Amino acid sequence: MIDLIFINNHLQKNYKNRFQFLQTNIKQKSADSSSVCKLRDHKSEEIGTMEISLLKALLKNISSFFQLSPLDSGCCELVEKYYITINELLKLIKPTLESIIDTPVASDEQLQKELADMNQSVDELKELFEECHPLMSKVYFVLKAESLFTKVQTHCLDIFDLLQSSSEQLPFELNSSSLEKIKHMGYEKPSAIVSKAIREQVEGSDPNSDTRSKIADLLSLKTNQELLIEAVALETLKENAEQAEKIQDLEYIEEMIALITHMHDCFVEVKQSESCTPVPIPPDFCCPLSLELMTDPVIVASGQTYERGYIRNWIDLGLNVCPKTMQTLVHSNLIPNYTVKALIANWCESNNVKLPDPVKNHPSSPKSNGIHQEEASSPVNHVRSSSEDSGKGNEFNENDRKDESGEKSLDSVGPSGVDEGSPEVPVNESSSSTPATAYNSDASGELAVENPPAVTIAPQASPRYGNRSRNQIWRRSSFGPRVVSSVNETRPDLTELETQVKKLVNDLSSTSIDTVTNATGELRLLARHNMDNRIVIANCGAITLLIGLLYSPDQKVQENSVTALLNLSINDINKAAIANANAIEPLIHVLETGSSEARENSAATLFSLSVIEDNKIRIGRSGAIGPLVDLLGNGTPRGKKDAATALFNLSIFHENKARIVQAGAVKYLVELMDPAGGMVDKAVAVLSNLATLPEGRAAIGQEGGIPMLVEVVELGSARGKENAAAALLQLCTNSGRFCNIVLQEGAVPPLVALSQSGTPRAKEKAQSLLSFFRNQRHGNGGRG
Repeated sequence: MIDLIFINNHLQKNYKNRFQFLQTNIKQKSADSSSVCKLRDHKSEEIGTMEISLLKALLKNISSFFQLSPLDSGCCELVEKYYITINELLKLIKPTLESIIDTPVASDEQLQKELADMNQSVDELKELFEECHPLMSKVYFVLKAESLFTKVQTHCLDIFDLLQSSSEQLPFELNSSSLEKIKHMGYEKPSAIVSKAIREQVEGSDPNSDTRSKIADLLSLKTNQELLIEAVALETLKENAEQAEKIQDLEYIEEMIALITHMHDCFVEVKQSESCTPVPIPPDFCCPLSLELMTDPVIVASGQTYERGYIRNWIDLGLNVCPKTMQTLVHSNLIPNYTVKALIANWCESNNVKLPDPVKNHPSSPKSNGIHQEEASSPVNHVRSSSEDSGKGNEFNENDRKDESGEKSLDSVGPSGVDEGSPEVPVNESSSSTPATAYNSDASGELAVENPPAVTIAPQASPRYGNRSRNQIWRRSSFGPRVVSSVNETRPDLTELETQVKKLVNDLSSTSIDTVTNATGELRLLARHNMDNRIVIANCGAITLLIGLLYSPDQKVQENSVTALLNLSINDINKAAIANANAIEPLIHVLETGSSEARENSAATLFSLSVIEDNKIRIGRSGAIGPLVDLLGNGTPRGKKDAATALFNLSIFHENKARIVQAGAVKYLVELMDPAGGMVDKAVAVLSNLATLPEGRAAIGQEGGIPMLVEVVELGSARGKENAAAALLQLCTNSGRFCNIVLQEGAVPPLVALSQSGTPRAKEKAQSLLSFFRNQRHGNGGRG
């Protein structure tokens, strides 16, 4: 009995303990569950807060955009038009965004992404309009503004779609009317016309007159000054993009510059054809800004001459660069050019031409382009002077290395003028009659690196050339072979690339001409794209096979092979590999027997290889100079440029100079100093090197090069003046006869101007030459 009672008590105690345990466990779980709910609620609250903050940030950005006043900064009506349109768009979406702040729909993940993207676009729009000023680039602004407008419009439509598909119902007027208005918002888009014109240039055909007229009307680029201001603005953007290493921006800005350059050339031609004077006006007598006969010519700090009223107006607008040379004006003093004024007066009297009314020939106030007097101090980043260039692609930079004879070399930079580690930039085609932008493309579609020129400006040629067309302008050009590149593409995996290249390399040995043609064409294109491709192609053994194909009787195979080698030679390691694979003689074979395109690219490849010092010797001794000189005299405009480029680099090595002179290059170089050919700087740079030889000086004098060199000192680019002065110094100090010819050609006034406003090297040469003239005069007087 006792045992039963004990057992019963024990069981009751057990059950009681178990019940208490269960009760405690249930309470604990209940507490845990409550904590989880609270945590979940807290996280939901945080997420909701973030979502609302993002929405509020977007609304705040939109409100900030509404408060902008572009016209208060003196911007043109074009900016106002875009601001009004974007303003209307944002006003349509803003009420909808405000209506969903406190609704669950704001937490939708996809909607959050759209809000974030739209906020970024609105922020970029706000920044774009905040940075507007009277001297900004209209072309760049339009392309940027329309791109951002389209993004915001798309985000608005996507937001409406997401809201309509949600369970939340919007007010009817927001759902229907606002959506319809947003869908149909828009205007005539200048960007479409500008993009089409740029695309046409890249593809090799300049935009026609209708396209140019539409762009001029839509962007208010109807006058010479408006086009020049646009050119300065784009050069500024280009420099900023270079400094910030924004490659994608840089490549598109280059294309814009090419378009404006072409439009300006065409404008000058039209202006010339509309001239009402009975006889053509000598270009030297026309102001580069007004394109009209000058009545009050003045000299600016760059040494160029302008009509006083127009250049004063230009400076008062806040522009401190020379419109013709793009050099920074170190001061704003205007010095009367009495010599030109007297020449104009004599010419007018001789040709029965009445001088324009000085009052009518001057702009009344600096309001062109919608820019007012009080805006003259508007900040603008100005392009560097040609004497301050970085040296990439320029024939003579102050930091370039010299050889033993004192000539400067391009060896300090690659032939491309671009950093080996940087992706290349796509380019625009430029014909020989059109000033090149930084990059040109030839007919083959390969891209050519040229030095960024001074923007094409109104002409000032010399009376020595007679009544040359006023659009035959002194242009700044430079050395650099055609570096082939294209728009950067997403790089494939290198393993896949190697597989692809190995197959193509195997195909190079095929007995089928079609297979070889396709393989060389594919390798040519691959070598255009990026540095990885060039390295992989070389590592897969393509170089030796491509060199062998330079002897191919098939023209297309030969063209593809030589162009592929040119593309591969951009890489310095490949330069050495190509030269060491005995490519020079096969390249000479192409230079002698190939098509125009093949000959051009062969010359460019020889230049690229000659960047290496040892190759200058090998190329010079291999017999390449004769064919290069033949191409210089008888090739296409592009071929002549490539030949001049190669000869320049070879002439740095002293031994090659005599070979170049003996091959008859001086005659062709003097002919190419005619500004109409656009090769003045190239020709003068080579002649400057050849003038260090007695036979070089004799050939220059015999071929009539002295008057042309004096002409360059007076009217050429900064680099051209520098090299022409160096050549004249060699001629004068080594020959009394040549010295007399130089003096008879009126060299003293332009040399005086150059000694004050040229590059450091140009000043030095000009001062030495003037000092020599003085010593000669005093010495002759003493002997008398």
